[in-house]
Amino acid sequence: MGTAFARVWLAAGYSVTVWNRTPGRADALVAEGARPAASAAAAVAANTLVVTCLLDDASVGAALEDADLTGKDLVDITTGTPAQARARGEWAAARGARFLSGGIMAVPPMIGVPEAGGYVFYSGSPELFETHRAALAVPVGTRYVGANAGHAALQDVALLSGMYGMLAGITHAFALVRAEAEISLKEFTPLLTGWLMSMSPTVEQVAEQLESGDYTSDVVSNLAMQVAGVKTFVGTAHEQGVSPELLTPYFDLMKRRLEGPEGPADDHEAGAEGLTGLVELLTSDSVG
Repeated sequence: MGTAFARVWLAAGYSVTVWNRTPGRADALVAEGARPAASAAAAVAANTLVVTCLLDDASVGAALEDADLTGKDLVDITTGTPAQARARGEWAAARGARFLSGGIMAVPPMIGVPEAGGYVFYSGSPELFETHRAALAVPVGTRYVGANAGHAALQDVALLSGMYGMLAGITHAFALVRAEAEISLKEFTPLLTGWLMSMSPTVEQVAEQLESGDYTSDVVSNLAMQVAGVKTFVGTAHEQGVSPELLTPYFDLMKRRLEGPEGPADDHEAGAEGLTGLVELLTSDSVG
């Protein structure tokens, strides 16, 4: 990912100094016009804007341990947690640097391709972001999400978590049908894609219900009905020789919301609401 960013900056005419923890990994960029640095500290010294894209937060700390960050603008697009981003921001400030944390919503082939729709969440110093807004927007789109340095990582992970939940469902769906010779995966695929797209308005409904506190508003398929249907999903999986393990944790939350003490005090209300109430279970002290 770091190489993809550097390559686009080079193509746009920016002066780029590169350093990589693995000798030789930056040679291709040097051949394209980047200036090599013998160490991370040397790379930091070369320019005011410093961009780090490493394996994890610990790698960033280790790489910059001996670097003089006084007066530097540090933009860290390494994937990490919100707490790590906030701590790294305090660490940078103590060393005289402004700090911006980035959460990349793209894969390397999307970098430098505006029509691909990728972008980076940025949070931290608003002054740093405004100073380098144009440069940061060259490789991929930018979305500044506030002065709290952890908010870029938080929204990055939240979106990726939604993606993995979707991929879990896709994995289970294909596992169910792949062994049936009469079902063409080529023909099934657009059906699955279309169905997932048609369910996307659910995202807005959940947000509206969470904001209003009314989990029964505009519910079409209530929780009681959906829990009653769980046995069909699990039964079908077993009939097809497929483990239901990707779905059962979610089904268990549905049952707990309907029947357990964490649900609404009114049993009728619990049955009438949709699935938004499951958020309450995930954020309650009862979850280990």
